[in-house]
Amino acid sequence: MGSGKPEKTQKPGRTPKPFGPNNPKSQSKFKKKTNTKNTANRQIKTKTTSVTGNNKNNQPSQPASPSQQLRYFLSQFESANGVQLSSLELESIKDSCFLDVSQELGQDVMKLEKHIKEAFGAKWKEELCEGKHIEGKIEAGSPAVLVVAPSALRSIELLRGMRTLTKECHAVKLFSKHMKIDEQVSLLMNRVNIASGTPSRIKKLIDIEALGLSRLSVLLLDIHTDVKGYSLLTLPQVRDEFWDLYKNYFHQQLVKGDLRICLYGPIPNGNEFKGKSVELADGDREQLDS
Repeated sequence: MGSGKPEKTQKPGRTPKPFGPNNPKSQSKFKKKTNTKNTANRQIKTKTTSVTGNNKNNQPSQPASPSQQLRYFLSQFESANGVQLSSLELESIKDSCFLDVSQELGQDVMKLEKHIKEAFGAKWKEELCEGKHIEGKIEAGSPAVLVVAPSALRSIELLRGMRTLTKECHAVKLFSKHMKIDEQVSLLMNRVNIASGTPSRIKKLIDIEALGLSRLSVLLLDIHTDVKGYSLLTLPQVRDEFWDLYKNYFHQQLVKGDLRICLYGPIPNGNEFKGKSVELADGDREQLDS
């Protein structure tokens, strides 16, 4: 007896299964989807780290030691010029040719002047701040510090880091953007302690004997990378212009011990810049000749 409605019967061979999170099949799907997402995230993070060699947890790079600067400089020279230096050539350039940059000061551009002061020791004020032209002793247009940067903008940024040193004797900007060469020649007729510019314009001013090198003591090379990962030593055209400048005017001074180079910026580990990768192995420069 009843309402007259037929009772629903369960089809043979099938048992009702719980719906929602209590359903084992739903749990399996849910877990699988979550695990796949987590795995994908881990793969993306791993891939990003291997390509860039950097992540948000990395600490700011410390200044490179003279031996690290030497190894990187020589490896870039060989790569850009398509040569392998002989043991005799390698021995002519020593660690002492590179500036020992203070680890405590780091690489904040606003502390750049402190690095430069340390390079000149007790004579820093006389060499870097004095503005009087002394006939027969100080050659006009011959800086004590020359900064070489990949662009006009970087040249200006680095000069800002030495602002207090250039109050009495103004720094000279040596790049082509918005500046005529005649104007720069005129500025170089006075005493110059610090100058900053790009390789092509610097070389042109040396070629026409407007820029002198008799007082040059520190050659600061800006190797910070741009947003595309290029630097002074890796950006193709600028790199070629720099090595042309270096071979013609700076190499002999470096070998004689009259000039020291400072690579200002973090040295890439081989994965952080475009072009040919250069892994810096632990050890001395003999590894570059093997």
